[in-house]
Amino acid sequence: MPARLIDGKSIAESFRSDIARRAEEFKARTGVTPLLTAVLTGDDPASAVYVKNKHLACGKAGFGTDVIRLPATTSESELLDVVARLNADPHVHGILVQLPVPRQINAQKVLDAVTPLKDVDCFHPENVGLLAQGRPRFLPCTPAGVQRLLIESGTETAGSHVVVLGRSDIVGKPLAMMLMQKGPGANATVTVCHSQTRNLVDIVRSADIVVAAIGVPRFVTREMVKPGAVVIDVGINRVDGKLVGDVDFEPVSEVASAITPVPGGVGPMTITLLLENTLTAARLQAEAS
Repeated sequence: MPARLIDGKSIAESFRSDIARRAEEFKARTGVTPLLTAVLTGDDPASAVYVKNKHLACGKAGFGTDVIRLPATTSESELLDVVARLNADPHVHGILVQLPVPRQINAQKVLDAVTPLKDVDCFHPENVGLLAQGRPRFLPCTPAGVQRLLIESGTETAGSHVVVLGRSDIVGKPLAMMLMQKGPGANATVTVCHSQTRNLVDIVRSADIVVAAIGVPRFVTREMVKPGAVVIDVGINRVDGKLVGDVDFEPVSEVASAITPVPGGVGPMTITLLLENTLTAARLQAEAS
């Protein structure tokens, strides 16, 4: 029996309607419109598409939105100056530094420069530390999107063995921390696999839930997935002009019980959680002032 499709697009639309409602209530109560500013440095085509989608989503949710575009020749000090200006601007509630940045810029240094209260990507060490302790200020957008998809699809995580393929600071590490915490969509036993993992196929095949975030097109094959497992595909790769995930979708769909598509799975949820974080940031800053 083919796997049930976990439709991230429809789930995201439902959440965005609720966020828009709460944003309108916040605006009526405080007179403040949540504002997200994205900083796009260079001319990476994929980054431009991501920023455009985030910009459109903000507008539909009733948020203020702005994009600062900088040339690929921008120096690290120039980008840090832009971040400092946005940190000091009381009208800006969320700052998104779009990655990747040009090679002459130390991305970590720039991300660390974003004030924690405006760090809606949850990249700042202070916010990562709070996440690790189980008392997050913000939830990292893609991992939180994965967790919401598991909850909304009725996937039981408590006591389940989750294998996360990939150990990036953006997805793999924070997702593992979130899934092992106490609470809804968590309480899981988590294994993180990476390029140095031995017996990778056997480990992945032991999983009740597989999350693929390794950045290799169609890496997860049918033989790697236990019959009845739930498969979440975070990967976005372009192959022969077509977007594909890190999972070999059609064959894996024949053995998995549920699976996310690419596109239309995790991606819409990532943007939705960015909106959630921006609204939270606006509320926190309003309370602080």
